[in-house]
Amino acid sequence: MMKESIYGLTFEQLSAWLLERGIKPFHAAQVWEQLYRKRVTSFTEMSGVKEECVKLLSERFSFQTMQQHVKQESEDGTVKFLFKLQDGNLIETVLMKHKYGLSVCVTTQVGCNIGCSFCASGLLKKSRDLSSGEIVEQIMNVQLHLDERNKDERVSHIVVMGIGEPFDNFENMIDFINVVIDPKGLAIGSRRITVSTSGLAKKIREFADTGLNVNLALSLHAPNNELRTRIMKINKAIPLEPLMEAVDYYITTTNRRITIEYILLRDVNDHQKEAEELADLFQDKKQKVYVNLIPYNPVDEHGQYQRSEQASVLAFYDTLKKRGINCKIRQEHGTDIDAACGQLRSKQIKKEKAQ
Repeated sequence: MMKESIYGLTFEQLSAWLLERGIKPFHAAQVWEQLYRKRVTSFTEMSGVKEECVKLLSERFSFQTMQQHVKQESEDGTVKFLFKLQDGNLIETVLMKHKYGLSVCVTTQVGCNIGCSFCASGLLKKSRDLSSGEIVEQIMNVQLHLDERNKDERVSHIVVMGIGEPFDNFENMIDFINVVIDPKGLAIGSRRITVSTSGLAKKIREFADTGLNVNLALSLHAPNNELRTRIMKINKAIPLEPLMEAVDYYITTTNRRITIEYILLRDVNDHQKEAEELADLFQDKKQKVYVNLIPYNPVDEHGQYQRSEQASVLAFYDTLKKRGINCKIRQEHGTDIDAACGQLRSKQIKKEKAQ
């Protein structure tokens, strides 16, 4: 029988679970410290925790619900992990080095059903959601990798932008956030976490209502319905009108800025026309919007798309700046390895099938 990940419980859930089994709540704090401060890797390493408590936990939960399958390291310090889950599925997790700290990009689903026509993540359809524990365990595995380097490094930032649509796995994603921000544990500040969505309008509203001070990013990639529907099939179900209403609700409810992600595709969405339309779309909310222009990482299976010319990227950027839209061109990471999200997983599955 496959056991659940020990990392899947929030502190409140762990306390309640133990209490139901006759273990007093203060023992939950001891367990929590062992998990996230001491970072033990087995139940036998738990010191100072009641033996009965450890026994109960070991019978139900596991520390390792995934194993490192492949690891790629880039010259720029980016590390891409391919983890194999207990059911044999593969997921990707990425460690990125920035001037401001160490960021981890986590995956929330096995595969993706959003079906963006330029994206490697959607090459393999969603087979299931990840549990909250499987998402947290990605962070813990990366942190243990850092611990092994003995440089006193720690994960400082998280982006929920890996394989899958986070808002399609909403409850597990929220539990994950509550675990990693807990001040008694990893204590990663909520403002150092960004969740990206392809545009699930109802969930954007629900996310605004959680009261979590977590950053939101919207994968837009086109400024009008015709073009966005062509490259992102989700736009047919949720077009720009209700999506922009949800963005307005988020901004009004949270008073937080939202990041707009825009992958530049050569001769598709990188013209002056699209730059002007994008500026028009956010003109009335430009103080609360930040546009992230993303150079495209080509994917073999999506040969119809190519990276925009540098001149087009700079012209697009200049147009937005002149219109008063805050924006930047995203710094690239891991370009000498399988940089596109989902690319390593897709290649590995093909390789193993061919053997």
